Amino acid sequence: MNTKTFSKKLCLGLVVLGLQVCVTDALADHGGVRSLRGDTELTNNNPAVDQKQWQSGKGKVARNYVQQPPVIPHAIDGFDINLKINACMTCHSWNMAPKTGATKIGISHFKDRDGNELADLAPRRYFCTQCHVPQVDADALVKNTFQTTKMLENK
Repeated sequence: MNTKTFSKKLCLGLVVLGLQVCVTDALADHGGVRSLRGDTELTNNNPAVDQKQWQSGKGKVARNYVQQPPVIPHAIDGFDINLKINACMTCHSWNMAPKTGATKIGISHFKDRDGNELADLAPRRYFCTQCHVPQVDADALVKNTFQTTKMLENK
């Protein structure tokens, strides 16, 4: 083995050793980070957690910043959104919203990427849950110091 090859292998070995020491130190001292599993070993099952309640019946959830997609205030289990059907449109389409009392989808959902107005839902807006998520009554998992946009605050 020539000197250059030996040097490369030695450097690589020291880097790997250094990473191993860092990882070992990080695992030994969790740095205040705790697993969502708590102290349960990976080989054991955690007890089932209480299911959170959907915010159904509470009306619209306030937005925190301009252009925030509205959150979904109801369960969506079993709602199909695929190439053949979009179950959200059963209630939220412009035809159905007046009958169901649901919020109509925004006019922005009828524009393509070039800003052209379409007669139907734009393909890039078809999969609702890529932007809109269901909301449950639950405390924040981590401390949050986010401040609502002043113009959206309720007075």
